[in-house]
Amino acid sequence: MEARVNEECIYCGLCADLCPDIFQLGDETAMVTVKEIPAELQDCCREAAEECPTEAIEIDE
Repeated sequence: MEARVNEECIYCGLCADLCPDIFQLGDETAMVTVKEIPAELQDCCREAAEECPTEAIEIDE
């Protein structure tokens, strides 16, 4: 699984709060900190994508 944050990100920090091992806040948007999401973190990554208010997190299974 891979994830990325698109240009719809409003920098709210929800993804970093829900899944800090995968997402962190950059200078202007959130960013993914790993290339391949480890199996044990995939559920929190999916939750962050589902909870994102602008649907800015894209996941490739």
